[in-house]
Amino acid sequence: MTRSTQSCAEQRPSVPEVIAETARLIVRPWSEADRVEYLATCNTQAVTANLGGPAKIADVDAALERIRTSQQENGFSFWAVERKSDHAFLGYCGLKRAALPGMALNGEVEIGWRLREDAWGKGYALEAALAVLDWAWTNLDCDRVVSFTVSSNEASWRLMERLGMTRRPDLDFAHPSFAPDHPLSAHVTYVADRPPAKGQGAAGSP
Repeated sequence: MTRSTQSCAEQRPSVPEVIAETARLIVRPWSEADRVEYLATCNTQAVTANLGGPAKIADVDAALERIRTSQQENGFSFWAVERKSDHAFLGYCGLKRAALPGMALNGEVEIGWRLREDAWGKGYALEAALAVLDWAWTNLDCDRVVSFTVSSNEASWRLMERLGMTRRPDLDFAHPSFAPDHPLSAHVTYVADRPPAKGQGAAGSP
């Protein structure tokens, strides 16, 4: 597939009813019912332990509004993840533009995920994230996709490694949402570079 010459910020792919489909999952836009499920299963102490704890309902609604805005403005967002077998809402996995004003990663396409606790350890996050990365390479003109988390969140950065992302200490940063001495301030960064086009080897190879 030939990539557009537009930048990621300029492209606004239309959103279908299903963004991506895997063996066990559907990645899709949010429905009205998802908000209740999210509050009940994802806004918990266990799920948000590395994010500062459960958010207030007003903050959750603001985050969902940012997801809708991202979809409208960029053509991508943190999409809902649904299990095929029982249509259960498991959480989200998707893309957004990193909002880190004044930092090197500001405006870059970021992949992120959050799944409810009883969905952990089953490979769902990896399955969804691989599908989202494939969507990014197919639909966007980005040369890379980034992801970051606190260094103590081993489950998250281990997943980044399983996705084939590369650790980039030069892009680590102190998150502006936390005081510099807060235990959740220091973030580690991983980068997924765009894979070579099919039939094309490494740079400089025929």
